[in-house]
This record gives sequence, C-alpha cells and structure tokens, in this order.
Amino acid sequence: MKNYLISLIKKLFFRKRFFIETIFNILKFHMNLPHTRHRSPINCCVNILSCLVAYQLRQNKPSFKSFPLLIQN
Repeated sequence: MKNYLISLIKKLFFRKRFFIETIFNILKFHMNLPHTRHRSPINCCVNILSCLVAYQLRQNKPSFKSFPLLIQN
C-alpha cells in the first residue's frame, strides 16, 4: 500500500470515527435498529425514525468536542 498525504479535515474525521461507530453501535444493539424483514419502504423508514427518536430521548449520549473546520479561500 502506498503512502500518501491526506488533508487535515480527513485526518480530523478519522480521529472522530470512534464516536461515530459508538453511536451506530448504540443504535444497533440498544435501540434495535437492524430489522430483518422490512416488507414495505414505509416500515423501514418508520423503524429508522423511531430509533433516532429513541436515541434523542436517551439520557446518556456520547459527546465529543467539535473541531473548527478550516475554510480554504
């Protein structure tokens, strides 16, 4: 695999990847996001929406400090 330079913003996003994976794990295993049989697209959307609402109502959410985005002119 070749080494190459990545931009600063991508590097910062890679550092925050752990938090994003943590949120997805909470949605999958605690809020029952994976549903095996979506018989209609509406059912799928309702299931995802209900998981997101349950996550918003959750008391203990993972938090992290936001980083300033660099605006390039």
